[in-house]
Amino acid sequence: MRANGPPGGDGPALLCALMQAVDFDLTLARPPSQAVDLRGAQVSYLHDNEHSWPATVELDGFVYGSIRVAVAGERREAVGRPDSVAHRIRWIRRSPGYSPQPYEQLASWYRTAGHDDDARRVLLAKQRHRRRTLRPAARAWGQLLDATVGYGYRPWLAGVWLFVLTLLGTLTFGAHRPTRVQAGEGPPFQPLVYTLDLLIPIGGLGQRTTWYWTSGTLQWLAYLLIAFGWVLTTAVIAGVSRALQKN
Repeated sequence: MRANGPPGGDGPALLCALMQAVDFDLTLARPPSQAVDLRGAQVSYLHDNEHSWPATVELDGFVYGSIRVAVAGERREAVGRPDSVAHRIRWIRRSPGYSPQPYEQLASWYRTAGHDDDARRVLLAKQRHRRRTLRPAARAWGQLLDATVGYGYRPWLAGVWLFVLTLLGTLTFGAHRPTRVQAGEGPPFQPLVYTLDLLIPIGGLGQRTTWYWTSGTLQWLAYLLIAFGWVLTTAVIAGVSRALQKN
């Protein structure tokens, strides 16, 4: 273990790779001038403060049981603090490159402490970081999963999209009158039911096959709602499946 690297040197300020300890106290008066290397280290209690971490922190394989933060001379459990998750994600981002283990370790700590929502925020940040390493096509699909269901960690987003699209279709189609496919057959036109029939890809409510639009703009809107329905359904299935497989 080296407490401080030489001035102007290239080595880490603190080298603790593969260390095993019960208490690891890194509460400092000022940040280290160079990197801190904790790769493969295992500790029961990590103590830190606002000055503990330099710009580069090697965290791949670092395992800890609890984190305690020193604030105004007092040591408090880091979990539950208002800025805890954002602060810890920024901490992980100080590690060069992308590695899933620091995110999964942090999420596991939050879950153990009973903060499942915070754990999901960490895992969402992991997926967003991973997306940067992917090829353009996979990155685009990841952005779609993020926007629609938050990679499965925010499935309520799909409900928001469904509400917005349903409102758009209901108001737009309700202001116009479609044409029956076959005169005198089928149920009366209901804008809300018609919009839901477009958005729900499985089954049918009897509206989509009964009515069509002579206006090209409205017909294209109907096609777009059908496409959005399939995209939302696929994103929900893919996102939730990913979340279940990883957790």
